[in-house]
Amino acid sequence: MFIKKILVVDDSTVDRINLQQIVSEAGYAVIQASSGIEAIEKAKAEMPDLIFMDVIMQKMDGYQACREINHNESTKNIPTIFVTSKGQKADRLWAEMQGAKSFVQKPYTPDQIIEEINKIKRNLPNSD
Repeated sequence: MFIKKILVVDDSTVDRINLQQIVSEAGYAVIQASSGIEAIEKAKAEMPDLIFMDVIMQKMDGYQACREINHNESTKNIPTIFVTSKGQKADRLWAEMQGAKSFVQKPYTPDQIIEEINKIKRNLPNSD
């Protein structure tokens, strides 16, 4: 399995576009969602290879969306990386408990985002 398509989820248009730009400039196809609910719908419909998700969003936060994605039979194997301003140890632990594979604190650098993609790629079967 290779990473080709990445879902970027953030209710902030600026943050979403910034992340989308970093990911697309690295050569990946990008799908965008602006809420946890939309993230679940897009994950099911588009089957991305990886999800970058904000935590603090209206109606359904990233933790809830991650939990839903991880409990759905068709989307449970899609790795989720939280990209958030929440950076306490408890936030990281809670993210892990929801099924997240990693956690990037805002503000981040493009190199941090690319490194997270590379970490996931290294752990995928047949990603040579």
